[in-house]
Amino acid sequence: MQYIGYGSLKERAAAEIRSAIVRGDLEPGTAIKDVELAEKLGLSRTPVREALATLTDEGLVETKPHAYTRVTALESEPVRDALVVVQSMHSLATGTVVQRKSLTAEDFAAMRAANKAFKKALDANDAEAALAADDEFHAVAVHRCDNFAITATIDRFTPLIRRAEHSRFSSPNARHSVTQHQQIIEACEQGDHALAMTLVDENWSTLEDEL
Repeated sequence: MQYIGYGSLKERAAAEIRSAIVRGDLEPGTAIKDVELAEKLGLSRTPVREALATLTDEGLVETKPHAYTRVTALESEPVRDALVVVQSMHSLATGTVVQRKSLTAEDFAAMRAANKAFKKALDANDAEAALAADDEFHAVAVHRCDNFAITATIDRFTPLIRRAEHSRFSSPNARHSVTQHQQIIEACEQGDHALAMTLVDENWSTLEDEL
């Protein structure tokens, strides 16, 4: 983990700890001590405690008062439940924007650029960069949909599936997603909202193999 300077300390601490959990630097079951984390991040204990509370809400950390604070186990049921919700929201967002014909030439260019970056990251075995590029790809439809409930739901449950995504993008099997992304772009360009939704569903369902 990196030293954190000034800024939104709680959010930045949460992001750094979350990344460490997703990467596996903090493995499932690892005990977490706010004093040690605060020292590593160069922060006081208050923003670290607040960050841990956020990660508890996200399902990445679990706490029992006066007993322990630790990284949660990667249990399949809660992650699968979150995946169903995230998958459905992305599919709905894509179907909505295609049906409305809201996507612009710039949007399609952004999706292609994100998919190119995604492939480059996979070729370099850089799971974190692949995850970021995948986020950029799917964010195009979510942003253009402009539905606060869809966005809020995705933001709420995505952290719980991050470890499964990281595991997927660390595997050679992830390269199939490059083709799936291209198929999604083509369906969107053709205005076939039903096919686009199906393809998005299939793309997200690949994470089930990691559970």
